Amino acid sequence: MPSPLHSPPKEPWNSSIWRDRPTFLYSRRPLARYVGRPAAEFLKIEPAAGIVLLVCAVAAMLWGNSPWAASYESVWGMEITLHFGDFDLHHSVRDWINDGLMAVFFFVVGMEIKSEIVSGHLRSARNAVAPIAGAVGGMAVPALIYTAFNAGGDGAGGWGIPMATDIAFAVGVLALFGSRIPSPARIFLLTLAIVDDLGAIAVIAVFYTDRLSMTWLAAAGALIALAIVLRLLNVWSGPVYLVIGVLLWVAMLESGIHATIAGVVMGLIISAKPLLDPEIAHAEVQEMTKEGLTAEETEKVVRLSRDAVPPTDRLQERIHPFSSFVVLPLFALANAGVALSGDLVATAATSAVTLGIVLGLVVGKTLGITLTTWIVVKLGIGSLPNGTGWPLLTGIAAVAGIGFTVALFITELAFRGNGTELLTAEAKIGVLAGSLLAALLGVGIVALTAPKTSKSVDNG
Repeated sequence: MPSPLHSPPKEPWNSSIWRDRPTFLYSRRPLARYVGRPAAEFLKIEPAAGIVLLVCAVAAMLWGNSPWAASYESVWGMEITLHFGDFDLHHSVRDWINDGLMAVFFFVVGMEIKSEIVSGHLRSARNAVAPIAGAVGGMAVPALIYTAFNAGGDGAGGWGIPMATDIAFAVGVLALFGSRIPSPARIFLLTLAIVDDLGAIAVIAVFYTDRLSMTWLAAAGALIALAIVLRLLNVWSGPVYLVIGVLLWVAMLESGIHATIAGVVMGLIISAKPLLDPEIAHAEVQEMTKEGLTAEETEKVVRLSRDAVPPTDRLQERIHPFSSFVVLPLFALANAGVALSGDLVATAATSAVTLGIVLGLVVGKTLGITLTTWIVVKLGIGSLPNGTGWPLLTGIAAVAGIGFTVALFITELAFRGNGTELLTAEAKIGVLAGSLLAALLGVGIVALTAPKTSKSVDNG
């Protein structure tokens, strides 16, 4: 529950405390009333990130196939160089997004993983077994299906593409069904997607690294060690970790390991426990608020409220909107604009790369997640989410086949270099088609199998 110190009145635009100088969002101005406040409310709904991502993907496709298609590549292929003395960073706009801004996305993913391990669903072994097993099956089976189509061929290196699950899209699809989806089923999908992201991160780090510079790798290791030591010394200065994170990103970039791994590492280093015991903070605030607060005491209350919340939660609250509504939409705009021609579509329809990805996402994800979950449940080492039957779980498994963001990301890594443009285009078509089919299949199964009325289900 948000602190009253940070919660605006229910109708702040009518409140006397802001009567003299109301903020723009809560003013009576038409732009605020008809655009600002509705937009703010839209961003709060669960499917919002997926909707914005979908709109940007469609916009990229339209742009890439419009009379202005040439400008698509010229914009995202434009080179930008940063000079730091004798050291240069020279990349295209698309690479700055894929290697730079996406590190922010993976930083949020790292914090989500840390939170789940420390205080979330992954903390309980029995609760975590089923979604972890499902995630493993949902990665292994699609990779095997893809390999069956592409073993020994030019596209063999793309086996990691259909392993991915897009959290924003998958959770957004389930959110369309509202309270018909039991809460434990949502948690199952979220946990599965987080473990899936962890697997994708490992695949990127281990299998999609072309070269290694031991000097830069040693520098990255030293920076990670420094961040851990500062954590142990209870140093919690945001700017300090920001500087370390930026330097770590540069070191990872130059080492040959994909630079976004720096975001994951920093996310895992951030503490998922509050710096101050919430009960102690609550008691001290209660004692202070028995009488009127001075300005100094008010500042102390704010500090106590802040320190009683885990740093991972605070940072996710701040950064998640930027990641969801800026980073990922830009990524979609820069990568989803595949120029479709009759020849390319015809080639993709019979391409082993495209077919491997589509079947991996649609069939492999559904089969892999459902089968491995069934095995651990039958063995008695895991359990189905409360209120969730096997038909609904199958629908959730199908929804997890929406690969989109991470699948496109791995596509850029798997088929980079000269002579791979056709493979990249075929793979992107496979990702877009497979994700769309998985979404339609998942929505159809969930619509038929989800309870018609909401149920209050505890995962206890």
